[in-house]
Amino acid sequence: MLRDETLSLFCRETCMPKISYIVPDGTRFDVEAENGSTVMENAIRNAVPGIEAECGGACACATCHVYVDDQWAETVGQPEAMEEDMLDFAYEVQPTSRLSCQIIVRDELDGLVVRIPERQA
Repeated sequence: MLRDETLSLFCRETCMPKISYIVPDGTRFDVEAENGSTVMENAIRNAVPGIEAECGGACACATCHVYVDDQWAETVGQPEAMEEDMLDFAYEVQPTSRLSCQIIVRDELDGLVVRIPERQA
């Protein structure tokens, strides 16, 4: 097997997508996230400030609100109806606003950048 093919196979089995969280003061938190988990779960596991997640990821509050970086908005996708309803309770909603509990980590999101608002609902 060629070196690049071996590395690619190894990464598919062991490498995890990286997510960057940027808090309001500009501090960046880079974390590795397991596929199938949520952007919110990884923020909580890695003590990223500003993600409160009061409902624990049940899409029943807006305390895990994030702004998806413009270059990632299409890849992440649009919120579904239930999430849109909850975003009505978030502060300073923007076109790329999402609830991080509804963003499922997958390989295509490797390098994702999200910004955390100054306050949560």
